[in-house]
Amino acid sequence: MTAVTAPPPMSLARRYGRDRALWTTIADVFAILAAFSLPWSTSLVAIFVPCWLGAVAWVMDWRAYGRLLKQPICYLPFAVVGLALLGTLWSDAAWAARLYAISPTLKLLVLPALFYHFERSSRGMWVFVAFLVSCALLMVMSWIVLIDPSLSLKPNGAADRGIFVKNYIDQSQEFALCAVALAYPVIILMRSNRMWQALALAAVSLGFLVNMAFVTVSRTAIVTMPIMVGVFALLHLKRRTSLILIGVMIALVGVLWVTTTDLRWGPKRLLKDYQLYKTEQTVTSIGLRLEFWEKSLRFFSEAPFIGHGTGSLRGLFERAANGYTESPNGDIISNPHNQTLNIAVQWGMIGVVLLYAMWLVHLLLFRGEGLVAWIGLLVVVQNIFTSLFNSHLFDFHEGWMYVLGVGVAGGMMLAAKQRGLPAAPAIPR
Repeated sequence: MTAVTAPPPMSLARRYGRDRALWTTIADVFAILAAFSLPWSTSLVAIFVPCWLGAVAWVMDWRAYGRLLKQPICYLPFAVVGLALLGTLWSDAAWAARLYAISPTLKLLVLPALFYHFERSSRGMWVFVAFLVSCALLMVMSWIVLIDPSLSLKPNGAADRGIFVKNYIDQSQEFALCAVALAYPVIILMRSNRMWQALALAAVSLGFLVNMAFVTVSRTAIVTMPIMVGVFALLHLKRRTSLILIGVMIALVGVLWVTTTDLRWGPKRLLKDYQLYKTEQTVTSIGLRLEFWEKSLRFFSEAPFIGHGTGSLRGLFERAANGYTESPNGDIISNPHNQTLNIAVQWGMIGVVLLYAMWLVHLLLFRGEGLVAWIGLLVVVQNIFTSLFNSHLFDFHEGWMYVLGVGVAGGMMLAAKQRGLPAAPAIPR
């Protein structure tokens, strides 16, 4: 009887080094870790995403990837990054500022790789579940920090009410997205008489809403949530159910209005701040934002076609602030708090057209029924409307929410279309 000898180490390395199934699993793990860490840490995301890219690239079918790049969902994000690179040629900013201004666009380069990978992977839903679980844990931690602010990792934890990490804007975007996204599976479960599972998910969704009502919430999230719910009702519910849902939303807004001081006094504060800004040049939140938008529109009118170039924003605001000290006119920023204006000032109408074309093709990607289509659509809708008040596509946290959400859901949609099936069960009508 002959003894069985183990294969040499080099043979094992060659065998597993090109094992597509193995490296697909490794890439899935890194994607799940990136989604799970996003609500908590920017550093971990910056580690896991390159690891994921390396695993995908190691066994990538480059011809298939090249064919995918011919689709507008892929080449339009590339075009935005390319325009940012070209914009450095006509910018008068220092090269350090030009290169720094390119970095917020680079995350868009990950989108085609996400489409490619999750068109072939069967674990896309795990990524969304990881993000949901992570946000639910953050919600629990938010309540704990509300009770004991000393547990916050923020330097001014006592001032940032209920914020464990990051800030209230990022936390509100996460909670709003999860709360509304859960509406779809809750209705599916209820209509299939799986009431306990539906009640469990509904309780999680309600937990996010209660936290936003009684702990902290951003005005941007409150403004965009009814829009997201309206999109859901319009696409997936009967008229009677839509009316009921609208009634529930009105009741919820009423509860928020009565119980949340920041919201109840918001309109009065906005009006007062606006009057102080106009009459006394007092530095107020609404005054600053109006000043940023007004100046940005003026900058855009000076170079409407190709803009002032990559990284030009801060220099433009510095020159506009010359002669002003303690007024909104003297505030120097590099972000006009509006995604369209951010792009328009730097790259003109060409950049704006590319931005809206990218949003449009990503919206159209998620036409149809299914949970995956709903998640992808919701991510795009949220980013579009929150970008009216912030440059959320270029912000780290909200930008990665967009890239991961659209990329994973988009890949799953492409796979479902190839099979001629919905990406997930549709809501029974």
